Amino acid sequence: MRKRWTGRRYDTGELVHIEVEDGLIVGVSGRDNVGGNGIESNNDCWISPGWIDLQVNGFAGYDLNGEATTAEDVAGVARALFARGVTSFCPTVITGSAPRIRQAMSAIHAACEQDALLGETIPGIHLEGPYLSAEDGPRGAHERAHIREPDYAEFADWQAAAGGRIALCTVAPEKVGAAAFIRQLREAGVRVSIGHTLASPEELAEAVAAGAAMSTHLGNGAHPVLPRHPNYIWEQLADDSLTAMLIADGHHLGAAVLKSMIRAKQGRFILVSDSVKFGGMPPGRYASEIGQQVELLENGRLQTAADARILAGSAQPLVCGIENAVRLAGVSLAEAIDAVTKRPADAMGWEELGRLQPGAQANLTLFRMKDGQIQIEETVVGGRSVWQNGQAVY
Repeated sequence: MRKRWTGRRYDTGELVHIEVEDGLIVGVSGRDNVGGNGIESNNDCWISPGWIDLQVNGFAGYDLNGEATTAEDVAGVARALFARGVTSFCPTVITGSAPRIRQAMSAIHAACEQDALLGETIPGIHLEGPYLSAEDGPRGAHERAHIREPDYAEFADWQAAAGGRIALCTVAPEKVGAAAFIRQLREAGVRVSIGHTLASPEELAEAVAAGAAMSTHLGNGAHPVLPRHPNYIWEQLADDSLTAMLIADGHHLGAAVLKSMIRAKQGRFILVSDSVKFGGMPPGRYASEIGQQVELLENGRLQTAADARILAGSAQPLVCGIENAVRLAGVSLAEAIDAVTKRPADAMGWEELGRLQPGAQANLTLFRMKDGQIQIEETVVGGRSVWQNGQAVY
């Protein structure tokens, strides 16, 4: 049956009907130009393509990097993100032992095979590590014991376990053999992002020439103090070949830094959450997987209990990044939404996502915005409503 969703386009403000059939958008037209029968949803909301988050480590108590990743972890994260407007996300598997990474990849693949909705929701997996800097600062929270040099045979084993679903890999360009590894990844159809690095300008340029086209959470996973110039943040900001992923949770990047980076990158920035399992949980003190205590504050800041200066990951969903990009960096709502829809889809080569046009997958996010805060009204995946009026409907 043909379905219809109605709302004001996030980019033009025009009131439109989105006509959907068999999971695809089949028509987009002004409200006055559409007739006929169908299912019609809210007509006074903003409507945009479904939001895409390229970096999700966990959420709402579900951990994609625990001792053993389960199908319930994957489904639990998806359910929690639906409630926050996200229709597509990359489960992000971080540095660990080879068996743990392989197990996580296998579990995510199996979950997608067993649940068609998850298969639609997860267009690819993000492998963040273990081919990163081992130095304090750039290494971030990645476990030093498992940091290592790029090994394509090892990667290929994980890709096999993932059923070919690894779509994005973060690599530090200064690692031995990194440029050749990046070329191999690109030849295999995997996108490459630079991150957790202390690379020189020459090493960064070599990585870009080899095919790296993105920067992972630029400005984070870095030394606390850097030379004025040159340094690896300036180099990536200045390179027009690199699209920067930014964590705009209000804690990972200060307002001035976020605004400056967005202005420097212009149309080449993407917003990500980089959320961990404590996201969406009540404020309080929790035990992390590695045994340390972490504290989640009322304002959403997640920090180590031992040292309040040290962040313990992001606990904010993607919607907070959209709000902060508008409030702190002064971008328009349309551009902030582009940074979680069209731009990540373009960066990843997902032509069927991130668009309100015939032929695109019918992933939609309907929302209201009041006093700078976004309220999700409905989330649609493949023409199927999965969140509406404050509750799951699948």
